[in-house]
Amino acid sequence: MDIIKAKIEAYLGTHPYLRLATVTDNCTPQVHTVGYVSEGATVYFVTDSKSRKAENIYHNPAVSYAVDENYEDVMEIQGVQMEGTASLVTIETEGIRILDLMARKFPGIENIPPNPNLVCFKIEPAIGYFLDNTLEFGHRDRVEY
Repeated sequence: MDIIKAKIEAYLGTHPYLRLATVTDNCTPQVHTVGYVSEGATVYFVTDSKSRKAENIYHNPAVSYAVDENYEDVMEIQGVQMEGTASLVTIETEGIRILDLMARKFPGIENIPPNPNLVCFKIEPAIGYFLDNTLEFGHRDRVEY
């Protein structure tokens, strides 16, 4: 496996939140913070079917996201930037498995009141970047999926 893809997958597997970029039907960009689970470089998240991010994805499934953390020293920054396509995941296909992964990653999620409007999205990557200022300021490696 490509070393950059392995770095991306490891990084995604150890972080709980991403910032998802979507576009409205009038081409206004929006950013949303979401909890997610990952399998390899594919990420999954749950949201209300009537949320802004869901409405945007229904209109345009092209998305991008970033995963990183708060660093005090700019030279320590590492992170992942991804471009991909979002699609609905149904209970019949992958939903139960993803909900199980979510419950393991986010203890207490089972205490969230039931919501019949919840939907699960999958983001399949097209292009990924691994940022690593520990190597050099502004260093980023690009991979295609």
